[in-house]
Amino acid sequence: MTSRPFEFQVAATCNRARAGAMETPHGSVPTPAFMPVATQGSVKGLLPQEVRDLGATVILSNTYHLYLRPGIDYIEKAGGLHAFMGWNGPLLTDSGGFQVFSMGSLTRLSDQGVTFRSHIDGGLHGFTPEEAVRYQERLGVDIMMCLDQCIAANEGDGRIKEAMDRTHGWAVRCRETWNSPHQALFGIVQGGISKGLREESTRFITGLDFPGHAVGGLAVGETKAQMYDMVSYMDQLLPRDKPRYLMGVGSPEDLVQCVARGMDLFDCALPTRVARNGALFTPAGRVGITASRFKGTTGPVVEGCDCYTCRNFSISYLHHLFKAKELLGLRLASIHNLRFVQRLMEEMRSKILDGTFESYAQDFLAAYKPTSESVRMAQKERWLEMRTGS
Repeated sequence: MTSRPFEFQVAATCNRARAGAMETPHGSVPTPAFMPVATQGSVKGLLPQEVRDLGATVILSNTYHLYLRPGIDYIEKAGGLHAFMGWNGPLLTDSGGFQVFSMGSLTRLSDQGVTFRSHIDGGLHGFTPEEAVRYQERLGVDIMMCLDQCIAANEGDGRIKEAMDRTHGWAVRCRETWNSPHQALFGIVQGGISKGLREESTRFITGLDFPGHAVGGLAVGETKAQMYDMVSYMDQLLPRDKPRYLMGVGSPEDLVQCVARGMDLFDCALPTRVARNGALFTPAGRVGITASRFKGTTGPVVEGCDCYTCRNFSISYLHHLFKAKELLGLRLASIHNLRFVQRLMEEMRSKILDGTFESYAQDFLAAYKPTSESVRMAQKERWLEMRTGS
């Protein structure tokens, strides 16, 4: 590891799409970039070197989960999160704000911070904004996130503004606590799908002079059209000389749409989560590997795909593994989906650099069939109801 500070430069643009690079103490991150999610210090089922070989240059872990198990002290004594999990590249940690949101009735919020019941043993814990930053500093990660209050899109402007104002107060305290010049701290813009609130939040957060900015509070119940509209608006508001991180977005079509709208950095558990449930990405959309039509089918999941799975196994073999409930199937599907997403990011970057991104994006979106919007919204609504206990 070197002692170089965090830096970001935009190398090229194609309309609003941007290709750049983030420099961190643990290496460079070409952007646009997708971060595989290692919530508890591991990308589920995969070795760190496998994740690197798939094209990932930065991964995301979660302060809330690591705080609960195995504990910040434990990881710090092990030499920090990089050494503990065997990853030598850049690391970003979420502060835990989304986990607080997702636990619903298990949490209590105040301007001071958040208290919550552990999902592991029911023990009572608390995070203040100051502690969220100190914990991340002790983990030794390259990019840290401010503690924020995430809120569902359907909560109404009054509650969304209350959460935004609290996020602003916490951001000030995070900024004052930040004391590690070689770890970048990103501020988070909130405001739901209200353009007025988003403008107010962007003005406040960017005024605190963070090295980078995240767009939070999207992909939490709004329609895709609403999300895309808000991302387009954020492109008009955010500084152009600092990285833009769109939190929690990872569907292939969303990555293309939001790179086209000026975003640089993304994360989501979706590629590996759906892989473990037998859904594999193809240029035409997701396919369910357990479908009977794949029994005995020759050839790979995607012709020409350079992932280990497609280079070595047939789609019928993956079908067999999933039907037999073999763990190898989960690994091979995860490898394929993560490589699909990383290759997508690489191709978008290349097309931005050579000025052909717009035609590339049009062709990709014309061929790729997303999951049904009505099905997706129904699933999100069920999740929100479970979260709140209603």
